[in-house]
Amino acid sequence: MTGTMSEALRTDDPAEAIRDALARRRSGSGDRFGELTHYAMAVPGKLLRPLMVVASAEAVGGAADTALPAAVAVEHLHVASLVHDDIIDGDDLRRGRPSVHARYGVADAIVTGDALLFDLFTAVAECVAPPRVVVAVVAEFARAGGDLCRGQVLEAAMVSPGGTRPGSGLEDYLDVAAFKTGALFRAACRAGALLGGGSAEQVDLLGDYGHHTGVAFQMYDDLLPYLAAGASGKPDLSDAANLRPTWPVLLAHREGGPEHREAVETALSGALPPAETLELLRFAVTDSGALEAARRGARERSHRAQACLRGLPGTAAVARLTGIAEIAVDRDR
Repeated sequence: MTGTMSEALRTDDPAEAIRDALARRRSGSGDRFGELTHYAMAVPGKLLRPLMVVASAEAVGGAADTALPAAVAVEHLHVASLVHDDIIDGDDLRRGRPSVHARYGVADAIVTGDALLFDLFTAVAECVAPPRVVVAVVAEFARAGGDLCRGQVLEAAMVSPGGTRPGSGLEDYLDVAAFKTGALFRAACRAGALLGGGSAEQVDLLGDYGHHTGVAFQMYDDLLPYLAAGASGKPDLSDAANLRPTWPVLLAHREGGPEHREAVETALSGALPPAETLELLRFAVTDSGALEAARRGARERSHRAQACLRGLPGTAAVARLTGIAEIAVDRDR
C-alpha cells in the first residue's frame, strides 16, 4: 500500500493522488460493511485537511509522498466526525445526498463512523518515517479527536436550557470553533510538518496556521445559510433547528439594535418552528450589518493564518497553504 501511495503522489495534482489513495482503501470489499464505509467516503469535499498534510510536509522541505498515508488518515477522521455529527444534529443531508444514518439507520451509521476512526490508525502506521515520528503523528490525531469531542460537549452546553446567552457567547463560540474545527486543521498541519522533518518551531508555526485556518473556515461556514440556499451541502435549517448560536448570529446580537437582539433571543428560545427560526435569524443577521462584520472577522482570521507561513522554505507548498486559507473564507474559489 505505501509504495503505491508514493507512486501516486508523483502526479502534478496532489488532490487527485489523495482521491486515488482513498478510493483504493475502500476497494475490494463487497459486503454490507464495505458498502457502508464506501458510501461514507464516496463523495469527498475539497479535501482541505489532507491537502494541508501534504503541503505542510513540503513546506518544511520534506517529500510529499511521506505524508500521503497521514493525509488519508485525516480524511477518515474528518468523515467519521461528520457521520457522528449528522446523527447528533438530526441532519438527513450531507454533501447533497442522504447522510449515512438517513440511508442506513443510526446503528449502522455509528458503526461506520467508529470503523473510519480505527482505520485512520492503520493508515498512519503505513507512513515511512522513524517510529518516534509516527508515534508523534498518532498523538496529534488522537489529541485532535479528543478536542472534537470536547467541542461537541461545549456546543451542546451553549444550546441547552440555561446555557450561554447570546450576549455573552462569542468567547464560548470561539472555543467551540477551535475544538470542533480548528483542532483537526491544526493536527493535519502538525502531522505533515513532523513527517516532512520540520523543526519544533516549524511544526508549531504550521500548527498555528492550521488552527487559525480552521477557525476562519468555521466562521465562514456559519455564514452559508445566510448567503445562498444549499451552499453548505447540508440542510440550511440545521443550525436553526438545533438553536445553535453561530458566529453571525452572536454578532447580530452584540452589534445590532434592540429589535435585532430581540429577534435573536426569540429565535433561539425554541418557541418557533425551524423555518420561522431561520427567517428571524436571517432578519437579525442581514439587517443589523452582522453579515459583513462576520465576513470581515473570518477574513481577519485567515490573514492571521497566512502570517504564520512566513519564512518557511517550501515556496510552492506555502503558496498552496496560502490558497487554502483563502478558500476557507471564499468557497467559490
